[in-house]
Amino acid sequence: MKLNGRQLGDAYLVTVDVPRIDAAVAIRFREEMREQIEASTGTLILDLGPVGFIDSSGLGAIVAAMKLMPNGRRMELAALGPVVDKVFRMTRMDSIFRIHASVDEATAAHG
Repeated sequence: MKLNGRQLGDAYLVTVDVPRIDAAVAIRFREEMREQIEASTGTLILDLGPVGFIDSSGLGAIVAAMKLMPNGRRMELAALGPVVDKVFRMTRMDSIFRIHASVDEATAAHG
């Protein structure tokens, strides 16, 4: 599991560098997201572009990370592939998270 984070103006971009977020990595993902949240300011943009598969454990880990965000801060998602996007829409999580088509779109929204 590798999460790469960097501050981009008013937003903090975290790129998930694994092909799957599933039960095998969900706990570690949540722990690493906690570290990224603590190291960041502003809106956190989670780049899921490299992720080709997510299961319910992975979805739960992303929701748990969102709940770790301090009051007044948001987590948004970017660059969901077709399979990951389908999971978010089928579970109606697309109504919870703001989802951007690309990282560029997400970062542009936060100047």
